[in-house]
Amino acid sequence: MEHEVIVAMDFSSEDEVTSFLKKLGGERPYLKIGMELFYKEGPGMVIRLKDAGYRIFLDLKLHDIPNTVYKAMKNIARLGADITNVHAAGGIKMMEWALKGLREGAPGADTKLIAITQLTSTDERTLHEELLIPEPLSVTVEKYALNAKAAGLDGVVCSAHEAPAISKMGLISVTPGIRLAGDDVNDQKRVATPAMARALGSTHIVVGRSITAAADPLAAYLETVRQFS
Repeated sequence: MEHEVIVAMDFSSEDEVTSFLKKLGGERPYLKIGMELFYKEGPGMVIRLKDAGYRIFLDLKLHDIPNTVYKAMKNIARLGADITNVHAAGGIKMMEWALKGLREGAPGADTKLIAITQLTSTDERTLHEELLIPEPLSVTVEKYALNAKAAGLDGVVCSAHEAPAISKMGLISVTPGIRLAGDDVNDQKRVATPAMARALGSTHIVVGRSITAAADPLAAYLETVRQFS
């Protein structure tokens, strides 16, 4: 499977994105566009970045009734993102309808659809005490991943610690919570370095502040790619 470093564009405006990307010179990294930026700038920004040669992970985390997700995915499909996602907690039928909308919205397109298992900010206490899910976190992630596979999805979002089990299912594993050694973990709970994620079997890693907030973003990006290659 491929191994890709995705840089999280956790900025509040397209101007900030443009300013940051200039710091990377001729590099054209895979970019993650999340809710903060999408809700500010809208779908046009995704199209503009695609036209500029960037691959896009559109991270909108759809989670609603199947018909609503189906209709939303038909519109998302037309933006040409390379990866987009839903919450596996919506169930198999919702994921199936999401995939149906994605394929009908842009026939012949190759957008990958993945499902979030559990956020990397979720720990065992949150899972058991707040969400009232009695199973261990690792078991819950694996079950959600099996549901995503049953729905026909390409892979899941999970922490690097769950990547070995996901790899055995033949799914891609997009792993956030990646930090270069010595960086602050901030609000993440289940973190890993790029090298650790590579060893555990992650196929894609999502890296934000370790690159975007670095004194030398280009050097940080290239070091991340080196460790994950």
